[in-house]
Amino acid sequence: MAVMGPVGIFDSGVGGLSVAREIRRELPSEHLLYVADTAYCPYGDRPVEEVRERALVVARHLQAAGAKVVIVACNTATGAALEDLRETLTIPVIGLEPAVKTAVARTRNRRVGVMATAGTLRSERFARLVRAYGDGALVMAQPCPGLVDLIEQGHFDGDVLIARVEELTQPLREARVDTVVLGCTHYPFVVEALQRVLGPSVEIVESGPAIARRLGHVLRERGLGAAPGPGSFRVWTTGEPGAVQPVVNRLWGEAVDLDRVAIESPRRDG
Repeated sequence: MAVMGPVGIFDSGVGGLSVAREIRRELPSEHLLYVADTAYCPYGDRPVEEVRERALVVARHLQAAGAKVVIVACNTATGAALEDLRETLTIPVIGLEPAVKTAVARTRNRRVGVMATAGTLRSERFARLVRAYGDGALVMAQPCPGLVDLIEQGHFDGDVLIARVEELTQPLREARVDTVVLGCTHYPFVVEALQRVLGPSVEIVESGPAIARRLGHVLRERGLGAAPGPGSFRVWTTGEPGAVQPVVNRLWGEAVDLDRVAIESPRRDG
């Protein structure tokens, strides 16, 4: 039985489009509804309670809009809220986490770098990942302040981006890591710059393809797949559409249907 509801995807900004891109490749018939919570971007710089609150309110909004599955296309939001989301929503929730297991399996010199937001790297979920899959390898956490902001502003190449990437990756290069995990969905959009600075011998590992495969499994298992045919793609943003639209169009490779949406956090008294 074909299910018409969209796959709901959300992130603090445009980064989760890297996951949506992989889902479109893997499951071209699925309708995708993407929320860029741009008014609160980046999540990685915010207190964990605020990130949890935003994740819950945005995910509930997607469920109310008819989403049949929610993809938390953000490592920081997954670390802060995945268990709460699964308890709160009545539809399947798929989270994202840095591909530490894959990187440790692929490293040749047992030295792995993880580039992510400070919020992701300080989460208990990340600590559990390293404990479970580190297997005695050096797993070097590298926070990347400011990198999400540059990507949101449309810096996908150029001197400004390269200078920041060189600064952020210096500890990883000094530690001679041979495998680097991109622990933020924004970072695949600057993978060419990262590869150029890290060098051709360093393997870069992303999470998007694995999430797309996981979604396909969940849809088949639960009988939630869409009818054959081209799937649609819509984007909602809590920010200014005029600022977000050009970046989304550039990343997606074509003009995208984008609208502003109000998703308010609960008011706190006192």
